[in-house]
Amino acid sequence: MNEKRNYRMRRRAESQEETRQRIVEATMQLHEELGPRATSISAIADRAGVQRLTVYRHFPDEAAVFAACTGEWGRRNPPPDPSQWESVVDPAKRISAALAAFYAYYAATRRMWSVAHREAPDVPVLQPVLAEYDHLLADQAAALAPGRRGSKAHKRAVATIRHALSFPTWESLQGQGLDDKEKLALVEAWLEGVMR
Repeated sequence: MNEKRNYRMRRRAESQEETRQRIVEATMQLHEELGPRATSISAIADRAGVQRLTVYRHFPDEAAVFAACTGEWGRRNPPPDPSQWESVVDPAKRISAALAAFYAYYAATRRMWSVAHREAPDVPVLQPVLAEYDHLLADQAAALAPGRRGSKAHKRAVATIRHALSFPTWESLQGQGLDDKEKLALVEAWLEGVMR
């Protein structure tokens, strides 16, 4: 008897986890397609093939659904790993390697980043997520910047690299028809000017 009960409990837990995952998947798809502002709980429920009440059983409010969506999307789409360029000795090549990695990342995740940046002013739950990512970019820029720390040239290099690493900069340059090689050449020229 215990065996049957344990099996039923295990199967029920698996079913609940599958339902939860369907809800998170539906939320990610809708956020990418419509944006968080236009994504209602009803739309999530419809896309996941469940009732609204089922969504609320798994997530007490929209903020909880959003947090689950953001967490899952972040696990599937982590930003580039600095170990890809940290061992590059030449500072210019190290910066180029980091930028190339971030630009490839943005190309692969463009739709979600575009929606996030567009809607952040109107969707408060997006703001801490983008602030955390901005902090990551600031750390990367500080680590990559050549020059003596604290010097004017170093500060300008940090600001330039930070700007070059951002999604809006990549999106703007992409929109102007520049390929990655041209983007990197432009950033190199910016840095040469800054470091003079």
